[in-house]
This record gives sequence, structure tokens and C-alpha cells, in this order.
Amino acid sequence: MRELVGAVSHHEREVEELRADREFAIEYLNGALESLADPDDRGVGLIMLRAVAEAYGGLGAVAAQAGISRESLYRTLSPKGNPTLKTLIAILNSLGLCLSVVPAPKVRLRKKAPRKARKIGARKATRTAARAA
Repeated sequence: MRELVGAVSHHEREVEELRADREFAIEYLNGALESLADPDDRGVGLIMLRAVAEAYGGLGAVAAQAGISRESLYRTLSPKGNPTLKTLIAILNSLGLCLSVVPAPKVRLRKKAPRKARKIGARKATRTAARAA
């Protein structure tokens, strides 16, 4: 197979863009964190987080700053990885970032009160009816 002259891999270009524009890297990570919420899309989010780690110091340096082994970081940021909250926070802190909470795009509010509250409400209604009689 012939090698293309001047060709750059997608991953290399992605890492260069993330390194060059910190605001872009932050938005990119926000997308990655949204992907982590979906079990079917979690691997994509972890690969995105790995690309940012590579752009800002490399996996070895990020692992050392996060206080985890390089091998563990590779495993954690693989498509089948499952980082703990502690590990995720350590990785983000090593990149000079932190987690924040924002409203979800589609929030479903509970229509019914929790089961315990419904039982308490039913008991109050029964007592009130008994007192009235």
C-alpha cells in the first residue's frame, strides 16, 4: 500500500487542534462528558477525553499528575473503560479543569409523588375522613 505524501492522521490533527485552542478543548470535553451519560456512547466520550489528555501533556504526564499508573489511565480511557468519579476528577484536575453541573437538555419531572409520600398522604386522608365522621 502506498503512503500518501503530506497525509496526517485524523487523530494527530485532532490533538493538534485541541492543543492550539483551549476553548475548543473545553467544548470538546463538554461533549465528551455528555457522551459518558449514555451507556451506548460511553466509549466515544472516553476516547475524546483521552485525546484531550494527549493534547495537554500526554498520557504519562497526566497519569503522574492524577496519581494513577499510566497503564490504569490507558485502560480507563479505552472504549470499554469505566472510570470512577475519583479518577475522572483527578484526570480533569491534572488538565487544569473541573466538573460542573448544568441542567440536562430534557429533564423529566416526576408526575407522581414517591411511594412513601403517597402512603403518608393516604393515611392523612383516612384520618381526616375518620375525624369528620
